[in-house]
Amino acid sequence: MTIEIPKEARKEAITSIERYFQENMEEKIGNIAASALLGFFLEEIGPLVYNKAVADVQERLQARVSEIDIEIHEDEFTYWRRQERQRKAK
Repeated sequence: MTIEIPKEARKEAITSIERYFQENMEEKIGNIAASALLGFFLEEIGPLVYNKAVADVQERLQARVSEIDIEIHEDEFTYWRRQERQRKAK
């Protein structure tokens, strides 16, 4: 699965790659090479990042789902206990 990004985001990413090479590497990288490098990263490493993000979301959702029982739990068979408390209060 190749990760697709919007055209504008791809353009900004390519510009960022070019700038990174300009400021941190001994040689420049052209627009076409930066685009190819971005494509490689999206295809090769993108799924790893995507899968990690999905796993993180699943973990958070499972934690939230397990909290639902605590948040909305209602005790069962409480009628007689309430009646007993009301009688004692009188």
